[in-house]
Amino acid sequence: MVIKPKTRGFICTTAHPVGCAKHVQEQIEYVKSQPAINGPKRVLVIGASQGFGLASRIAATFGMGAGTIGLFFERPAENGRTATAGWYNSAAFEQAAREAGYFAKSINGDAFSNEIKQQTVDAVREHFGQVDLVVYSLASPRRTHPVSGETFNSVLKPIGAPYTNKTVNFHSGEVSDVTIEPASEEEIQNTVTVMGGEDWEMWIDTLQREGVLAEGATTVAYSYIGPEVTHAIYREGTIGRAKEHLEATAHRLHDRLHASGGRAYVSVNKALVTQASSAIPIVPLYISLLYKIMKEQGVHEGTIEQMYRLFAGYLYTDGGPQLDEKGRIRVDNLEMRGDIQEAVAKLWPQVSTENLAAISDIEGYREEFFRLFGFHLSGVDYEADVNENVPMDA
Repeated sequence: MVIKPKTRGFICTTAHPVGCAKHVQEQIEYVKSQPAINGPKRVLVIGASQGFGLASRIAATFGMGAGTIGLFFERPAENGRTATAGWYNSAAFEQAAREAGYFAKSINGDAFSNEIKQQTVDAVREHFGQVDLVVYSLASPRRTHPVSGETFNSVLKPIGAPYTNKTVNFHSGEVSDVTIEPASEEEIQNTVTVMGGEDWEMWIDTLQREGVLAEGATTVAYSYIGPEVTHAIYREGTIGRAKEHLEATAHRLHDRLHASGGRAYVSVNKALVTQASSAIPIVPLYISLLYKIMKEQGVHEGTIEQMYRLFAGYLYTDGGPQLDEKGRIRVDNLEMRGDIQEAVAKLWPQVSTENLAAISDIEGYREEFFRLFGFHLSGVDYEADVNENVPMDA
């Protein structure tokens, strides 16, 4: 079939297998162009099919020479419908890893469930014995709790009062004001249940109890802080409460693992175009302004550059990672540089529909968005018939 992008709001409902494979290969080539990292060789990535999780898996394999087990919840092609981008990404990664001589196994299912946890334990025991690095990179909008069976949904809302600010429809380029009503206490707690640290801790508990977490192992989860302009909807909103819970969980896990030489960290990463960030009001407009400034300054990074730098410059460097005052790794240090943030703050009150293209990188935002789904990559013939049914050992 000839596959074209079809969008609905902040998601693309189609994905291109050849384009996704090209996107994965570009990330692999970047890592291979960098110095090798002296890191672990047995890695588990929970949430491995897109964004930071996929980039972590690529960096671990092609930067550290690691075998990986990757978990995700993706849909194969069926009934004339394309697979999800994450399915195509993972199939392309598996093929590339195995052709390069690295072990790669994928498990497709609900990572929140006890069944997938046990399946993963069995796979680790069979193929690795134990794992030395556990990356936790889930970004799901809902979670069915494995104990109660109840399903919880997260929300993107401020806390305490309505919040109004600028946002952009990145498809049309229309800048407008958006008002978001505050979350109820139940919505706050539900968001923490979905996006906080409970499931991460359950994973580490399970791996330890089953004896498949190596002594001295490291685990890392991902977070974001961002600038003042996004705080009401992000860091001081429902997601922020969940991230605070995630960070508190990191401290508990670190104290527990440290007794056997292990470590647990939260890495605060840069604002990037991902499926998750595209769903958050205000954030796409901020990213469009940020990209323009960081590209002009020569300090822009994508997901793969971020994850390579996390592994090479923080997790597996002599002396261990530098941490901020709250014990977090700050890979967002370039984004949060004073001159970068001052430039964004200066542009924010000026930006409008009329001048958006001139003073922001909205076109770069759109390009990155479609690349997530395998579109807008150079060298791919998007008029050609392609087979949407791509197999994967998952």
